[in-house]
Amino acid sequence: MTIERRRRTPRPDPIRGRAARRILVAGASGAGKSTMALALSERLSLPYTELDSLYHGPSWTPRETFVADVAEITAADAWVSEWQYRSVRPLLLERAELIVCLDYSRVLVMSRVLRRTVRRRLRREELWNGNREPALHTFFTDPDHIVRWSWSTFGRNRRTLRELDHTPPVGLQVVRLRSPRAARRWLDSLSPTS
Repeated sequence: MTIERRRRTPRPDPIRGRAARRILVAGASGAGKSTMALALSERLSLPYTELDSLYHGPSWTPRETFVADVAEITAADAWVSEWQYRSVRPLLLERAELIVCLDYSRVLVMSRVLRRTVRRRLRREELWNGNREPALHTFFTDPDHIVRWSWSTFGRNRRTLRELDHTPPVGLQVVRLRSPRAARRWLDSLSPTS
């Protein structure tokens, strides 16, 4: 009896082969998705759209046109964005060629989101559409406060990202980065003409 073994044909590496032109950055809230997406955009000369700016209207109200706006962006030939918001994740994933997973430790993510939140609040930085971080005491009163949100969704987010390793959509390359140092090295390895 002959057992036929199927050889898995490796997919072309979109960075070292044909350049990826539709890139997602995934990770827990506060991991640095937007920072990495912006860096990729600048490095590879691709347009970047921050999804938070499309989602949050004035007074933190979700914008009614959010899904349509994301559909318009994903219809383009080239873009970089974050992989977040459950309502548009399938749409983003369907068109993406590369997803970069920032698979950092909970301690690192929590220290980042905490520092970022405090800095934004103390500086009264405008985020999106006139919104600013709420008063710091809301950490104790608002169950959806970004720091609490990051903590409570961390495990679920990590499981979702790790599932991509086992069952990535056809044509999607997955790059998993486990530390900021690995992320910097990977980003530095990309040539602007990739």
